[in-house]
Amino acid sequence: MKKLNFETPFRILLIFGILLLVNIICAYIPLSFDFSEEKRFSLTKGTKQTVQKLADEVHVRVLLDGDFPSGFKRLQQSTRDLLNQLKGINAYLSYSFENPNDGTIEEINGMRDKLAKDGLNPINLKVKSGTEQSEQLIYPYAIFHLGERKIAVNLLEHQPELDQESNLNNSISQLEYKFANAIEKILREEKKNILFTTSNGELKPENLRAAKQLLQPFYNVIFVNLDSLYAIREQVDLVVIAKPVIPFNERNKFILDQYLMRGGKLLWLVDPLQIGIDSFNARNEIIPEPLDLHLSDLFFQYGIRMDPTMVLDLECSKIAQVVGKIGDKPQIELYPWYYFPVAAPFSNHPIVNNIDRILLDFPGKIDTVKTLGNVHKIPLIVSSPYSRYQLAPAKVGFDILRYQPDPSKFDKPNLTMGILLEGVFNSPYTNKLESSMAESLKQLNLEFKSSSVPTKMIVVADGELIKNLYDHQTDKFSGMGFSKFEKITYGGNRAFFMNAVEYLCNDENILEARSKEFKIRLLDQIKIEQSKSFWQFLNIGLPVMLLLLSGWWLAFYRKKRYTL
Repeated sequence: MKKLNFETPFRILLIFGILLLVNIICAYIPLSFDFSEEKRFSLTKGTKQTVQKLADEVHVRVLLDGDFPSGFKRLQQSTRDLLNQLKGINAYLSYSFENPNDGTIEEINGMRDKLAKDGLNPINLKVKSGTEQSEQLIYPYAIFHLGERKIAVNLLEHQPELDQESNLNNSISQLEYKFANAIEKILREEKKNILFTTSNGELKPENLRAAKQLLQPFYNVIFVNLDSLYAIREQVDLVVIAKPVIPFNERNKFILDQYLMRGGKLLWLVDPLQIGIDSFNARNEIIPEPLDLHLSDLFFQYGIRMDPTMVLDLECSKIAQVVGKIGDKPQIELYPWYYFPVAAPFSNHPIVNNIDRILLDFPGKIDTVKTLGNVHKIPLIVSSPYSRYQLAPAKVGFDILRYQPDPSKFDKPNLTMGILLEGVFNSPYTNKLESSMAESLKQLNLEFKSSSVPTKMIVVADGELIKNLYDHQTDKFSGMGFSKFEKITYGGNRAFFMNAVEYLCNDENILEARSKEFKIRLLDQIKIEQSKSFWQFLNIGLPVMLLLLSGWWLAFYRKKRYTL
């Protein structure tokens, strides 16, 4: 009698058993490995810390359900994948996908009206199907809910100079930052405090209404005259000095210095020269004078020097000029105005990474100097490779528009116009503290600090970076970065300001997630055309040949084996 062989079935069952066990373990212990070059599937440390803070349920409504073209499906799936990752960190986060275009006509219109009241407007997406083209309204938003609080996040990035694929790619790369930022803000039970100084002729509140509108949902915005203070308390999270025109006295400089020494954050928006486009209302040329704000000693001690200069850049916005008349009407054309640089992101620092261009108005250049303090200096806003600068006194006029620019004359590339300083600063009042200053500190139970705790500040050599135009007759105002001649708004001004505020105010560096850049790895079209026939044969012809060869060999083998 032949003995049965159980060895083979046993091995098969053993393999299936091991696979089943591994599957069960993986279901309870999720494992993932990110082998992408830019680590696109890994969450940053700041994001993880923010999500781990959730102690109550936060529900996310994503209004991106439905049938979309492939690009938007990728955005939809990336949103779902990210929410699954966040939910894996903290189970208090839940989400659902909704289609605002589902339901009866009354239900759809009611939903659209409700979303419009919250400021959530749809975009008109054009969809091509063969030779036909249709339009589809989509709502690329995610709404975070925590109790009665809610924050809406726009999932779609839009830069006009980029194509749809690039914009979608940027949108996906920014999802993590936007979600972490929304969670961080919705968790705040108390708003942080931002103080705008008014003691030295800074921008008027009506010219800061765009900035205030952006900040008010998440911050308390206060306008304060430094002359009325003896010190800036630690409850103030950020002090903004926007376009001062009156020199600072020692008392106010000392208040700002000691606020910085105690860990306060400063955002300086300072003009080096007395000049603006309104200076040309009555004349065609001027010689601007240096604007001495008596801040040189402060800045020098902190590690920078701001010379009385103007940066000129071939990458610039345009101004209007009258070139003639047609009948009684003036004929107006736009000309490049090199004193209004349009700065592209230069650094991969999260404040400026992946933001739109920034419009500047007669900016100066900033130089760095060595100091005793341990201060790290990071240029944030720089000119293009085709730039130069003028040192005051220098004539500025419209004659420059008569001639074609000579690129060889713009030979001072990458001039720094905005810089981040972070680290330990030294006070310029060390060894020269006046008795009145010491007495003021004593009355407030504060000690003089000669060096700071680790802190940070940002200096921009342009006072009008966050200024909005204001119409007194209509009480309307423009957004920051608005070019009144071109009638367009440069989105980089708004993005830079908000990113700078969040970087200076927040301890967790959720802005690190903004540094993510998903590369679009495009195929080499020339190489594809040259080797098209080879790859067509490899993918279509070769499998057919292998199938025929296998069939022939199998028939030959069977014939040889079973033929007598």
